[in-house]
Amino acid sequence: MTNQAAEDFIPTTVSVLRAGDLDDLALRLVTGEDGLDRVILRPRVQKPGLAFAGYYEYIKQWRVQIIGESEIKYLLSLPPRLREKRVRDVAALDVSCFIVTKGIAPLEEFRHECEKRSVPLFSTQAMSSTSITRTTYFLEETMAPKLTMHSGLLDVYGIGVLLLGDSGIGKSECALDLIYRGHRLIADDMVVIKRHPNDVLLGYSNDLLRHHMELRGIGIIDIKDLFGVASTRDVKPIDMVVRLEKWVEGTEYDRLGITGETFELLGVSKPYVRLPVASGRNLALLVEIAARNHLMKLQGHDSARSFLQRIDEQIAKQGSDEAGALPSSNPEEKASSELRSMSTKMRFQADVLDRTRRQR
Repeated sequence: MTNQAAEDFIPTTVSVLRAGDLDDLALRLVTGEDGLDRVILRPRVQKPGLAFAGYYEYIKQWRVQIIGESEIKYLLSLPPRLREKRVRDVAALDVSCFIVTKGIAPLEEFRHECEKRSVPLFSTQAMSSTSITRTTYFLEETMAPKLTMHSGLLDVYGIGVLLLGDSGIGKSECALDLIYRGHRLIADDMVVIKRHPNDVLLGYSNDLLRHHMELRGIGIIDIKDLFGVASTRDVKPIDMVVRLEKWVEGTEYDRLGITGETFELLGVSKPYVRLPVASGRNLALLVEIAARNHLMKLQGHDSARSFLQRIDEQIAKQGSDEAGALPSSNPEEKASSELRSMSTKMRFQADVLDRTRRQR
């Protein structure tokens, strides 16, 4: 996957910063209300210190800019005319908005330029480090590429297993059996998947369906109430994909486990296992084994490849033993062997056998 694909995000607008998720920052809009629809293209924020020093190429387009105490003090150290120019030049760049931290009153030059250009200017009492961390985390969650799948997600031995299959194949029953065995449910029937930085795929439950499961013949059940708080999780990274599919006679299935199939989600490939469903097969046990096997591979031990390596070594050893067991080419032994063979042939010729019988 290319670096560009890994950097894809869903664009948003500055207005999302006023959502309830950032209430802890208590952002106050100082000016620029007309620019709340300005776009944000990247979740990572910036501190424009180098830009105030005249290096404008440092500013990345359409990102949130954090202005802290160091930037304010630097601007105040500049001559008034130069300070006005630097503030004007930075405000004219393609930035999303400015956030002034630590409760510092924004400079009058900043207020004027932001109001003039409809650039939102916020103020917060929080420290710069806190503002950067919280804003980046919030934007990564908001702007992460996502999809919703008809599937189940479970934590099996610490491995996030995404369970796929046609409707009615038995996904919920398999998930329930796994929960009964002590594993944890993240989502059933509907899984929300988001791709975070470094190609991390996180699976969530739909808010309305969280901790609930539908079982045909029984109805909707609350897993958290039935099995306790330790039986559920709200989010889990997806490590592998398991598909339950109806057994079809003649269909090719992996018998050795060395094929290494993958399943692509939001441009990220994950290990993929297909489990045929047939009468008498314990699907929950098979999913457990698949998770254990994946865990062993992560630790550097591949059972299938080790088995094939032992077979290759055994074949090579047998070939060597057969080559070493070839008959000797000693001339005396060869002559003796030929004499014994001639004597044996003569003893069992028809006329010799007939004379032997008459003598007896």
